[in-house]
Amino acid sequence: MSTPVQGGPVVDVHAHAMPMPLLQWLESEGLADLSRVEADNVVILDTRVSGVGPGAPLPLAPSMYQTDLRLTDMDAQGVDYQAISLPPFLMGSTCPDEDLVVELVRRGNDALADYVSASERLLGLVGVPLGFVEGEREVRRGLDELGMPGAAIGSQGAGKDLDDEANTPVWKLLSERSVFTFLHPSGVPAPARMKDYWFPQLLGYPMETAIATSRMIFSGRREAHPFPLCLAHGGGCVPSVRPRLQMGWERKDVAKTTKRPPRDLFNELYFDTAVFDPVALQRLVEDVGADHVLVGTDYPFELADRDPVASVQEVNLGGAAREAILGRTAAQLLGIKG
Repeated sequence: MSTPVQGGPVVDVHAHAMPMPLLQWLESEGLADLSRVEADNVVILDTRVSGVGPGAPLPLAPSMYQTDLRLTDMDAQGVDYQAISLPPFLMGSTCPDEDLVVELVRRGNDALADYVSASERLLGLVGVPLGFVEGEREVRRGLDELGMPGAAIGSQGAGKDLDDEANTPVWKLLSERSVFTFLHPSGVPAPARMKDYWFPQLLGYPMETAIATSRMIFSGRREAHPFPLCLAHGGGCVPSVRPRLQMGWERKDVAKTTKRPPRDLFNELYFDTAVFDPVALQRLVEDVGADHVLVGTDYPFELADRDPVASVQEVNLGGAAREAILGRTAAQLLGIKG
């Protein structure tokens, strides 16, 4: 394990894996094409699984399914622990086929649990088939049977928003157990306008995160069922739109849907450091507080922070704040000891 740079472990809460047993099952079902894995490091997934256009090549770095490569990269980055989730295109978030999505997520969780068993430094986050009645049962299975210390959710489920009533049992369970949960965008608004220039990831994801989170708050779901919720990519557009949403709650009757002001509910959220600019990270810390910012890299994708410790060290922080961001807070939320 790498030498801690601040007296405690460095914990990355935003990392992904695509275990080969899951991909091989998808291929056997005619839902994946693995013919380009070795030559090009890409996989092609059925659109019902991926939520992206048919035939789109999706990046598949070898460390997605080989733990030894991942651990080597973690050592080079100074990362001691990774909380790993399946990427959004293995969530089936926009698919209405309950049987397919539940089986996909169940097999994904089993494969992820096996993948992380290679090292105590790897922690799996249980995936959730949101929008379906099986969602709560799968979270419970992941926590109790697979031993996962947290959960990972998309921004949609069964093509429905997170505030859909079907998801209430999931939020209730996560709240009762105070389960650390990582929210990663798994769709984009106005897909036709996002189809060019890699905009789904560059622009669509930040907006999607803001929409999903705001619906959770204004619907009252977060107020009724609070749990530790961390937003990917520094929360996307959330930090910048919070004042506008607060103003709407104060001045528009139709937006005054909660007893507590949205400002307070947003202040309870956590945000990862994957903003890719020291000034942006400095502002995020100033906006939400160092104790609500966690290291997140988006490893091993191309749009990832390849030197997360340096990214945090570039920000003007006191020692306690830097320690909190690099791992102290995440270790507490995930039950990491040592």
